[in-house]
Amino acid sequence: MKPLIPYSKQWIDNSDIKYITKILRSDWITQGPTIEKFEKTIAKYVGTKYAVAVSSGTAALHAACFAAEIKPSNEVIVPTLTFAASANCVLYLGAKPVLVDIDYETGNIDVNEIRKKITKRTKAIIAVDFAGHPADWDKIKKVAKSHNLVTIDDAAHALGSQYHGQKIGSIADLTIFSFHPVKTITTGEGGMVVTNNKNYYERLLRFRHHGIIKKTKIGGWFYEMVDLGYNLRMTDIQAALGISQLGKIDKFIKKRRAIVKKYNKNFQDLPNIKVPKEKKGSICAWHLYPARFNLQKLGKTKKQIYDFLKSKGLGVQVHYIPIHFHPYYQKHFGYKRSLQPSSFDKLRTTGPKKGDFNNAEKFYEEEISLPLFPSLKKTEIDYVVKTVKNLIRS
Repeated sequence: MKPLIPYSKQWIDNSDIKYITKILRSDWITQGPTIEKFEKTIAKYVGTKYAVAVSSGTAALHAACFAAEIKPSNEVIVPTLTFAASANCVLYLGAKPVLVDIDYETGNIDVNEIRKKITKRTKAIIAVDFAGHPADWDKIKKVAKSHNLVTIDDAAHALGSQYHGQKIGSIADLTIFSFHPVKTITTGEGGMVVTNNKNYYERLLRFRHHGIIKKTKIGGWFYEMVDLGYNLRMTDIQAALGISQLGKIDKFIKKRRAIVKKYNKNFQDLPNIKVPKEKKGSICAWHLYPARFNLQKLGKTKKQIYDFLKSKGLGVQVHYIPIHFHPYYQKHFGYKRSLQPSSFDKLRTTGPKKGDFNNAEKFYEEEISLPLFPSLKKTEIDYVVKTVKNLIRS
């Protein structure tokens, strides 16, 4: 077996290390000026007034829900095809995540399904820009406006993506980014919430720092805890890496898009494989390359395809196990799955049984993410292409 080519990884160079070293030798390695500098740099890049750095993408989702004043009496609409954190952040505040199906072509939330799930308790819509492809934000915002709902963009995949000429980050009421090592840029772990709303901004600042505000008029030492907040702070070391990485984001995205273009050129005319497409009006940063395989016509199970690619040294991954598959959500909210685990142990002869999330289950059954990251070498790209072609043609 050839050495493993991961599905994604960070690209750290000497300029990043040099910037971090400078901070390590400074007086501030946490709660210092570099964090504010990083926030201002991100806000300028995406075109918002405010940005608040936090310890992870999950923390950013939690903070965004808090800023939106989501309470236990509320419901929040979330697509089922996403990582669990997209819905868990609603649970953290005692509210109910209401799962909806996706658009089969993009993997993004289905706006028609949003309309069906809105009730008097609905407070917000969380839409995910799956794989970096922007959700249908014009339609989402129109629905939200007609029902007075807050829009939260889970753009963990989409820093640098654009929707009808606007940077992702400047469209929803609140947008979150993740800086995990596999994302467009990295701070190791880390996240950010951006917004144009001053009230949201002030709530975000309190939430990441124990719910505390300072009152210097009383005394330089004086502070009060006004909310139940958390310690979700980012360090200056992480922020330094983020600033350095952001300076290279255009290069990173250019390389990602070039790899996707090459994959699509090689795969789009092959039978039994569906390649990701970019809808008109969108420019995708392509966090993932979600290929989809026609299991029935290939005569293989998902596990057989996954294991074959792994055996050839490709560190493929699956994005995502739908949230309604997870035992916690089935136990507490009664969600059911049509597609059963046994389906991956034997060839399916029919599609998933009719259910509430048919598109998400079909997408999940077919999807395997191929290696995609900026430092992927030409020889590695060629090897991925050759391996997938061999799989399809066999």
